[in-house]
Amino acid sequence: MSHRDPTMTEALLQNASPHWLPRQRKGALDHIPGDDGLPLFGNTFKMLADPIGFSRGMVARFGPVYRNTALGGTGLMLLGPDANELILFDRDKIFSSEQGWGPILNLLFPRGLMLMDFDKHRADRKALSVAFKPEPMRHYAAELEAGISAAVGAWGNQTLRFYDAVKKLTLDLAATSFLGVPLGAEADRINQAFVDEVQASVSPIRKPWPGTQMRKGVKARAYLVDFFEREIPARRTGDGQDFFSQFCRATDDDGAPLSALAIADHMNFLMMAAHDTITSSATSLVMLLARNPDWQERLREEVAALDPAVPLTEQLDRLILTEYAFKESLRMMPPVPSIPRRALKAFSFGGYNIPAGTSVGVGITYTHRMAEYWPDPDRFDPLRFTPEASKGRHRFAWVPFGGGAHMCIGLHFATMQMRLLIAHLLTRYRIEAAASSGDAWQVFPIPRPKDGLPVTFVPLAST
Repeated sequence: MSHRDPTMTEALLQNASPHWLPRQRKGALDHIPGDDGLPLFGNTFKMLADPIGFSRGMVARFGPVYRNTALGGTGLMLLGPDANELILFDRDKIFSSEQGWGPILNLLFPRGLMLMDFDKHRADRKALSVAFKPEPMRHYAAELEAGISAAVGAWGNQTLRFYDAVKKLTLDLAATSFLGVPLGAEADRINQAFVDEVQASVSPIRKPWPGTQMRKGVKARAYLVDFFEREIPARRTGDGQDFFSQFCRATDDDGAPLSALAIADHMNFLMMAAHDTITSSATSLVMLLARNPDWQERLREEVAALDPAVPLTEQLDRLILTEYAFKESLRMMPPVPSIPRRALKAFSFGGYNIPAGTSVGVGITYTHRMAEYWPDPDRFDPLRFTPEASKGRHRFAWVPFGGGAHMCIGLHFATMQMRLLIAHLLTRYRIEAAASSGDAWQVFPIPRPKDGLPVTFVPLAST
């Protein structure tokens, strides 16, 4: 039960207000071709309904740089690996992540790592990085394997909605890895709070008016902040080795502890990212393996070739084909379909002069389907990621984890968790699904199958 009253929710709203560049003047982007869509809503509904088709249609009409109005603002999409490199690598510190993500996430994750820039981002990322050093990662591996083994062992001879099952599992794993304790009686409410926050991020109504999805998201954030803040005093004085405890005892570059609200907001964002994006990625990979039984068998053979006398957690780097399959699933269904930024300075790209204050988008899903980099892009082919096949490919043609200073801090955690999950699934079961299972996906804000991806786990004869 949350102790935070409505006035505290309003205080959190006010505290979330950033100091940004002034709103861009009307017509500042009129020299760049595009489509502003409907009054008030722009192209929001078209984009959310079919993001890949929408992007392809806009490129066919206007080229790889185009103006678009959606989710309450007008900005530019800059598509392709060269644009990805310019924006994500950001050699000249032109692009603000805070002001890019802010209009979408500022009321929900105001101090998340994605909503920080430059020196502040570097300092907080350094503090957060304690969670991903070798010793904590070894601890997580043991915790993850135990949790995955127990959950997967109960899935045999069942047809279940895989997205729902793995979402529960990944939330439990995030709790044991980062909090050091199970979520207990609050687990369902915590999961619903994360769902409400994520869904609010793409709500067409951007104000937290009563009865709106954004209001539900803001209230969910208040509940989660309260949940984490309750634990902070004991964690500051304890000797726990879980990430939350270490982070509560961490200090900034000046030796001062982080504020309780900053810790709570970081934990809110980290826990969301550590289970929602992994849930999406696991679901897309399992769907693709069900549809490609030949690849399912190749990965099963790779796992079977591991040394049974050596712990699985010490052999994960031998699962090379499994890593390729994971990378290919991330290419086909990246868990973050696009990345927003805002230009702090004027710049030029694609033959256009683009003014300061412009919101720009990195089109990850579009880039991952560009046939000039990915021949036959709708085909599942993990061998695209062999060293031979990757040679000469633009290094920003595959960017599911972003790039540059904002490269996903948890990418190795995600890869480790996926290898463990696939190893435990394929040593126990054959994964089967109806031909239409997972056909329709909601792509934004984080991809998920509308039918939950019904799959059947058929025990192998030898298990």
